[in-house]
Amino acid sequence: MYHHVKKLMFTVRVDEPDPRFGNMLLEQFGGANGELAAAMQYSIQGLNCEDPDRKDLLMDIGTEELSHLEVVGTLARMHLKPTKFDRQAAEADPLIAIAGGGGINLFNSQGNPWTADYLKITGELDVDLRSNIAAEARAKIVYERLINFCDDAGTKDALQFLMTREITHMKAFALALESMNKPAFSVGRIAPTPGLVDQFFNDSTGTGEHGEIDTRGPWNEGNGWVFTESPAIQAEPGAGTVIVTESSPPVDQAGLDDLLIDELRDILHAEKQLTKALPKMAEAARFDQLRELFEQHLAETENQVERINECFELLGKTARAKPCKGMMGLVEEGQEVMAEGEEKEDAAADLALIGAAQRVEHYEISAYTTAKNLAQQLRHSAVVALLSKSLAEEENSDQLLNQVARSLMSVAKMPAAIEQAEQ
Repeated sequence: MYHHVKKLMFTVRVDEPDPRFGNMLLEQFGGANGELAAAMQYSIQGLNCEDPDRKDLLMDIGTEELSHLEVVGTLARMHLKPTKFDRQAAEADPLIAIAGGGGINLFNSQGNPWTADYLKITGELDVDLRSNIAAEARAKIVYERLINFCDDAGTKDALQFLMTREITHMKAFALALESMNKPAFSVGRIAPTPGLVDQFFNDSTGTGEHGEIDTRGPWNEGNGWVFTESPAIQAEPGAGTVIVTESSPPVDQAGLDDLLIDELRDILHAEKQLTKALPKMAEAARFDQLRELFEQHLAETENQVERINECFELLGKTARAKPCKGMMGLVEEGQEVMAEGEEKEDAAADLALIGAAQRVEHYEISAYTTAKNLAQQLRHSAVVALLSKSLAEEENSDQLLNQVARSLMSVAKMPAAIEQAEQ
C-alpha cells in the first residue's frame, strides 16, 4: 500500500519566484522524461515482474519517483505563484494562469498533456532495465539544463538533489542488470543470424560539404566486425553481393535431415495404423455425430498418408514406415475402451471413445509440430506446407471432438435431471 507522509524528501526553498522558470519545471512534472513517467514506468514494470528481488528494486525506485514528483510539483507551484495575481506574469503563460489558476497540471513545458505513451514497458526484465537506465540518463540531462537556466539558489539545491538521484538510480538499475548475468547483447530468446549480426553496412558514404568523411572506429572495425558496402551500392550492376541474407542461422543438415526422415517414417506408420483403427471406432460410436466425425477423419488420414509419401519424394527418400510404438499403444488402449464401452450407457461409452481419440490427436499434433519445425529449420518449404496442412487438420479434429464431447455431457445429465423432475 502507499502511505503519504506530509514531509518532502527534500525541503524546497524558493527565494525569488520566476513564472517562466516554473513553466520550464513542468517538463519534469508532466513531460516525457519527468518524474511521473518514471514513477509509472518503474511501478508498472514492478507489478509485472516475476523476479521478487528485482521487483522490490523497481517498486522502491518507482515509489521514490513519486516523492520526486511531489518535490518538482511543489517547486514549480512556488515559481508559478505570481501568475495568480500578477497580470504581467499571467500573460507570460495564459494556459497556467487562466486555465490552471496559476497552479501545476499534468502537462509539459509546452502545454502538451501527459500521456502513457511516454512509458517503456516490455515485460522483458533485462530490456526494461536498459530502458530505465536510458530514462534516468535523459532525466539527468534535463535537470542539468534546468540548473544552467536557474538563478535561484534554493531551487538549484533542489534540482541538484534530484539530478544526483538520477545517477543513483542508474547505478542501481545497471547493477541489477549485471546481476542477471546476461551478455550485453543477449536480448530475448531467439538468437540473431550469425554473420549478419556482425556486418556493419557503410550506408553513409562519400565526402560531405562540411568535411564529413567515412570514418572507421571500434563500432565498425575490429572485434569481429565485417565492414560491408551499402546494400544500395551492392545493388548496382557488377557489384558483388556479400550481405548475409539468410533469415535464420545455418544448421548442421546432416544430423537434422536424418532426424526429419526418422520423424516422417514414424508418422507414416502411425497414420497407417489409424486408417485401420478409425473404421472400428466409427462402428463402435453410438451417436451419429461422432460416427460421422470418425468417418470424416478417416478420409483426412488417408490424404495425410499421401502427403507423407509426397514429403519423402520431395526429400528424395524412400517412403518406408518405421514402427511407431507410441501409436501402437494408443490404438491398443482404444481397443480396450471399445470393449469396455459395450457395457456402458451410450453417452458414457462415446465419451470414453472421444477420450481415446483425443489422446491420439494430441500425439499426432506433437509429431507433426516436431516434423514441421525441423523442415522449417532445414528450409524445406514445400515439406513445411504439406505438414502444416495435416497439422491443421489434426488440430481441427481435436476441436470437433471437444464440441461433440460437450454435447454428450449434456445428454448424460438429462436422465438424472428428468428423474429429479419426476420426484
